[in-house]
Amino acid sequence: MSLAGSWRAELRKLLLVLVASGVLGWLTGYTLEMLCIGLAILSGIWLWQLWLMRRWLEDPDQAPPESAGIWGLVYDTIYGLQRENREARGRLQSTVDYLRSSFASMRDGVLILTQSGAIEWSNDAAEGLLGLQYPRDQGQPVLNLLRWPAFHDYFLKGEFQQPLQIPNSGNSRQILQVEITTFAGGDFLLFFRDVTRVVQMEQMRRDFVGNVSHELRTPLTVFKGYLDTLSASELFEDARFQKAAGQMDMQVQRMENLLTDLLWLSRIETVSEDRETGEVNMVAMLEELREELRSSHPERLVVLEMKTTELVTGNYRELRSAVSNLVINALKYSGDDDPVRVSWEREGEALVLNVVDSGVGIDEQHIARVTERFYRVDESRNARTGGTGLGLAIVKHVAASHRAELNITSEPGRGSCFSLHFPL
Repeated sequence: MSLAGSWRAELRKLLLVLVASGVLGWLTGYTLEMLCIGLAILSGIWLWQLWLMRRWLEDPDQAPPESAGIWGLVYDTIYGLQRENREARGRLQSTVDYLRSSFASMRDGVLILTQSGAIEWSNDAAEGLLGLQYPRDQGQPVLNLLRWPAFHDYFLKGEFQQPLQIPNSGNSRQILQVEITTFAGGDFLLFFRDVTRVVQMEQMRRDFVGNVSHELRTPLTVFKGYLDTLSASELFEDARFQKAAGQMDMQVQRMENLLTDLLWLSRIETVSEDRETGEVNMVAMLEELREELRSSHPERLVVLEMKTTELVTGNYRELRSAVSNLVINALKYSGDDDPVRVSWEREGEALVLNVVDSGVGIDEQHIARVTERFYRVDESRNARTGGTGLGLAIVKHVAASHRAELNITSEPGRGSCFSLHFPL
């Protein structure tokens, strides 16, 4: 029976009781009294059904009470919802059990936290990495058990886009990487990974690049000094020697530029929280850069579009390096008569620097890799553009150290747009 039909049946019962009570009262001369008795009987039946429902809900495993009419429909509806809920809970529990069994076999430490930050579950690897045990620590606030100030700040801030690397308090030589994600409407899933080896290898690479660059500077300086001396002497008056000297000087200059970029990249890759930062006037920086380019590239045109004068917080030298690399790249890869447009503006909750050229452009397949060290697309491997292949790598690391985002859009044959988005 449908809900509307049940209600109509209940109304008919009510009317029948009222009519019967009224007729009986009219015959006996006690109309009001008989109506009250009839309503009382009907109310008693409803109260009895409510008591049966309460007793059944307290023990939902038992069968629902047998009843007809609207009460039977109510019992059937509740019973159906209970069954669907049990099935949904069973599916959810099987999923949770599957995930837990999967996480339990991982070498990474895995924690599941409630919305309040209490430990709901942890795997065996968490015991070795963090000293946590399940179920002993179940229900304990994770911030009370993991007393790392950097982790506390990271967790309470709630910005989990980037993982956190911290030294393990139990083993200062061990570096842990923490990744946090939210699920199930506010619970937390934490992954703790031992990245000590990765960090050590990265540090070794940086040390190697820095040391080799420093060591090469001295012989290169000696070589250039002797080359300048010989070029000015009578021994190199012959045109053949002058041509060879010019080629050697050009290659020495390329090596010097490469070493300079390598040393600078090695420096900015190590993001230090205590490096000098301040309010940087991007408008003044861009105007100063344009004046310098007028001297080094007098035939080229750089158009500035300053739509805001807002300042950005950062390191002036690093930002100057990134901006100059973007502008010089745009000049290299566009025609001599094509202007390079640089704009500084506010877009929503970000300050944006756009460097736009109308040059050769970049195929979509290369865009994801152009910020890698020494990566250059085939069309750019020519003597005209030159460069060290490190410019965009420097830009990427400067953006990362300033919590900015580098966006690249390009169309072959129509030009490119490099944008730095600085969040306010």
